[in-house]
Amino acid sequence: MTTIRETTATKPRRFRKLFPEWSDFAHVRRHWHTDLLAGLTVAVVALPLALGFGIASGLGAFAGLITSIIAGALAAILGGSNLQITGPTGTMAVVLVPLAATHSHAGVLLVGVMAGLMLVALALTGAGRYARHVPVPVVEGFTAGVAIVIAVQQLPPALGLEPQSANLLTGAWDSISAFAADPGWVSPAVAFGVAAAILLGSRLHSHIPTPLLAVIAATGATWYASADVAVIGALPRTIPAPEAGFLDLAEVPGLVAAAVAICALCALESLLSATVADNMTVDQHHNPDRELLGQGVANLVTPFFGGMPSSGALARTAVNVRAGAAGRLASLTHAITLALMMLALAPLVAHVPLAALAGVLIATSIRMIEVGSLLALARSTRADAAVMWLTLAATVLFNLVWAVAVGIALAGLLALGRISRSVSVEEEPIEPEDHHDEEAALLHEHIVAYRLEGPLFFAAAHRFLLQLLDVADVRVVVLRMSRVSTMDASGARVLADAIKRLEHRGIAVYLSGLEPVHAKPLAALGLLEPLWQQGRLFEHTGEAITAARRRLKADGLLEQLEAEAAGKAEAQRP
Repeated sequence: MTTIRETTATKPRRFRKLFPEWSDFAHVRRHWHTDLLAGLTVAVVALPLALGFGIASGLGAFAGLITSIIAGALAAILGGSNLQITGPTGTMAVVLVPLAATHSHAGVLLVGVMAGLMLVALALTGAGRYARHVPVPVVEGFTAGVAIVIAVQQLPPALGLEPQSANLLTGAWDSISAFAADPGWVSPAVAFGVAAAILLGSRLHSHIPTPLLAVIAATGATWYASADVAVIGALPRTIPAPEAGFLDLAEVPGLVAAAVAICALCALESLLSATVADNMTVDQHHNPDRELLGQGVANLVTPFFGGMPSSGALARTAVNVRAGAAGRLASLTHAITLALMMLALAPLVAHVPLAALAGVLIATSIRMIEVGSLLALARSTRADAAVMWLTLAATVLFNLVWAVAVGIALAGLLALGRISRSVSVEEEPIEPEDHHDEEAALLHEHIVAYRLEGPLFFAAAHRFLLQLLDVADVRVVVLRMSRVSTMDASGARVLADAIKRLEHRGIAVYLSGLEPVHAKPLAALGLLEPLWQQGRLFEHTGEAITAARRRLKADGLLEQLEAEAAGKAEAQRP
């Protein structure tokens, strides 16, 4: 009864941890002034990014802005991190470009709802804790690949052109060719001027909102010079009604793959960003399952306001931490400030050149690439370097989810290879104990003990079998199992096969130190019962060797061997 009560009480307690508590807002009273300042700082940085990522996704500037407001507020209240800033990201924009090209705006909104439901389901099943097991080379290669994709996608607006092709590399080449045929230098000057200003400003003084200042300067310069450049255009000053029919359930089967991709990217990016925020502080620790719940609700609700799928934003979260944020008030302030900016600055935002936002995203993509981390991984091991470069290449050339899947699969295969090579079968010396030297020598010649060490599973099974069967012509083999770390069905089957082959050669096999957890797969194969009945299962190796010695005596082998040894010694006397 006690166990049932404890188990029953544990489940509600785990689910309660997924929802807001008063302790989440304990920092407000003590740090409200620093949180307000941090939120204002992040909002200033986030405004051009929200507009840029909205346009880059193909959904428009308003979609990016409303996403930062709605998703940012919901994730701040419901998420598992006190410091996380949520909004549109470059990763999401990259995924949404082909989706927006092949489906209507309504289809993209439906995908957001589906991804939100999937994230909520992941949170309720406790899947958040598994995201921390994604290998570092996969994360670094993926991040660098996304940065390259973002930068390449900005070539058409940076050159003052419309996108020439849905394919990333083909579109970039077509844009360069079209620009070379009829060059116009205003848009490139604006784009690369803004990018250079942001990169230089971030090096000189990181607390200055260089992206916003650069966009304002570019907007003023092009407006004053009456330059012929493409601009954002008018933004709605109120939230429009949801697009009619965007919850068409008939479209769901064709959008499942896209929803899974967005769900996976949101989970990966959000939990990675929350982990980085924790590492930048001393006393902050996020709840991964609650973070998934907050992101799920944000993605579930935002489409009803015309917003795009969102996730935790690593760059904006880092700005929030550096600005002194201590609690959720900073994230809420960021969302509220953006809403006020939308109401007050909508007429001015309409004149922002698309090339200026392209420059913001180019600078952002350059800052996303940690050259030092990439070089360190490239120099660490060949396996890590291969995983990183393959993930990067797959990110640029193929679908982003496929890139992460390929990277994780390759990392897993290489890890399995390293683990399988760690299994060893080593012969152990038999201690003489109370035997006289002649008998000990005879025992050593006819009883051999092997220590099995490491994981005995499918990846190592074949290698283990070859090592174990390569034994000399002895009468008894003692297998010491106490250092076997894990055993699956494949390992158990190979062990059973090795025992049968040895006994077919007339070699008796004894087992010692078998853990209960490892006995289960062996029992399922019917191996343990015969060994137990024949007295070949022991807790300690010494007991197994003693039993083997008794067997040799019972068979009369020791007397025969001793007589043969005595005869050889007599024949060698002069």
